Amino acid sequence: MDDFIAISALQHFAYCPRQFALIHVEQVWEENRFTAEGRLLHERVDSGAAEQRRDTRYERGVMLESQQYRIRGKMDLLEIQAGNPPLYFPVEYKRGKPKVEDWDRIQVCAQVLCLEEMRNCHIEEGALWYWEVRRRETITITSELRAATLAAIQGAHALLVAGVTPHPIADTRRCRACSLVDLCAPQAFLKDHSRRYVEELFKP
Repeated sequence: MDDFIAISALQHFAYCPRQFALIHVEQVWEENRFTAEGRLLHERVDSGAAEQRRDTRYERGVMLESQQYRIRGKMDLLEIQAGNPPLYFPVEYKRGKPKVEDWDRIQVCAQVLCLEEMRNCHIEEGALWYWEVRRRETITITSELRAATLAAIQGAHALLVAGVTPHPIADTRRCRACSLVDLCAPQAFLKDHSRRYVEELFKP
């Protein structure tokens, strides 16, 4: 059985474990404007050819895999600066704008974990390029971000093994941009008080 998780799925898990389970456990998907724009952006980026500019090589659509963490995926852009050792700088493209939360940064950090395993290197920085604001956000791969990424990997693996779709998260503001909001029906859970009723019955 192939128990690898797609690197892009970690962003789904960090954003909303229920969204992750609907897509990767129940295998449901529905596209909206945001997902369509993101898909087209990645297709355009990944189709570019590798090129060399002075001492930096730019590789696009780089395949990644980590045997240790059982994750794999495709990186939008890898910049390799010549040196001994060379410096690797992953860049992930997103259609939206920079976020306070680590959802997107976790995806880049997972790419870093794969690169470090595959190329026997240490990476301290990466970047996210946001289409909406047309600029790059540099990311420092801190110990805290690594810990958050490992927690997401472990949580995603555990959810796949359990095969259970969790309840919606409390922060329903995230539902507005989610293409699965109609299938998820978070409002139905807000109105369903049966779980709270049962918990009250069995309180010590």
